[in-house]
Amino acid sequence: MALSGKLTKKLVENLGAGRHGDGGGLYLVVDPSGARRWIVRVTVKGQKNKKGAPLRTDFGLGGADVVTLNQARDRALEYRRMAKQGLNPRFNAQRDIPTFEEVAQQVHIDRMPTWKNAKHGQQWINTLRDYAFPKIGRMPVDSIDQPEVLMCLSPIWTEKHETARRLTQRIKIVLDVAKSKGFRSGENPVTAIKDAQVLPKVKVKVKHHKAMAWRDVPAFYADLKGRSAISAKALRFTCLTGSRTGEVLGMRWEELDFYAGIWTCPEIRMKNGEDHRVPLTNEMLEIIEPLKAMQSEFVFEGQKRHAPLSNMSMLMLLRRMGIEGVTVHGFRSTFRVWASEAIGADREVAEMSLSHTIGNAVERAYDRSDLLDRRRVLMEKWSEYVNSFEQV
Repeated sequence: MALSGKLTKKLVENLGAGRHGDGGGLYLVVDPSGARRWIVRVTVKGQKNKKGAPLRTDFGLGGADVVTLNQARDRALEYRRMAKQGLNPRFNAQRDIPTFEEVAQQVHIDRMPTWKNAKHGQQWINTLRDYAFPKIGRMPVDSIDQPEVLMCLSPIWTEKHETARRLTQRIKIVLDVAKSKGFRSGENPVTAIKDAQVLPKVKVKVKHHKAMAWRDVPAFYADLKGRSAISAKALRFTCLTGSRTGEVLGMRWEELDFYAGIWTCPEIRMKNGEDHRVPLTNEMLEIIEPLKAMQSEFVFEGQKRHAPLSNMSMLMLLRRMGIEGVTVHGFRSTFRVWASEAIGADREVAEMSLSHTIGNAVERAYDRSDLLDRRRVLMEKWSEYVNSFEQV
């Protein structure tokens, strides 16, 4: 017969943040985030703590999403019986602990709605699949400590440092989630490794995207303007707006306000996770308005109907034009250098035109303007310059 207590299945699912007792030392703990886990408080017979008082200890029994109310009561009863016999449950209890890989896969599933795109979410789990699962994937998640984490990080720490840095973050997240569900206790070993500076410091060279000199842009743009391919139109628009490839290629018609002359790129495609308004110049409008006739969901449609151009389309066009050593992303840098060297534009206006974050969190809280009018003037000057090539 099932054990009984104060809680019910409905209460377990709906109780707010706090510690809610079921009786017999069993508690449901609801975090402010909404995460729910079970703990049991027992007093081990005949054992004392450091102060000489009876040894009273809390033990995690697992998350309420994987451990039912009746299972939690059964486990709590098992812990109380051991404590009554003078056995510390920490060393004597039998628990079903998931493996590191099982927890990681669940974290990946739970976070799917939060990924910017499917590719980003797949990269998250692929890093763990390639570098963590072969070493610690089958280990119970509560048995992973600093040596096990170092087994994953050390082989790639210097040679693939950026990958190792991301792997570090993802292992930490998995272990933090495991702790929140009651499968682990104590400090996260990733934090301990970082604080102790166990791994050597790696000097990472910043890799800049190769950019075209701003003085060469008008001649290049004139060549580009004479091409009718959709990739050429997309590259022209990218040069003029200083936007990132994914922002431009993912552009849909509903993002454009032709009356106000504004393109609003939604936060899901923005690197900083915030909507970004781009003032549309006449040159930009001249590119995109004729494309309405295609009646596609995307402004720059690719080979498949109602699908955007591929990410490589503009780069491949550059190569066909004989432009070597220049990337599409590099035109952002070209615009920024031009704004500084050619016309002495205000730093804040130029940086905000590239959707860069300006100032610290406090400054941004007080100054919420996106300087749209001043950016429109700057983008008009850039469009005029880009389109200023004269045939000799």
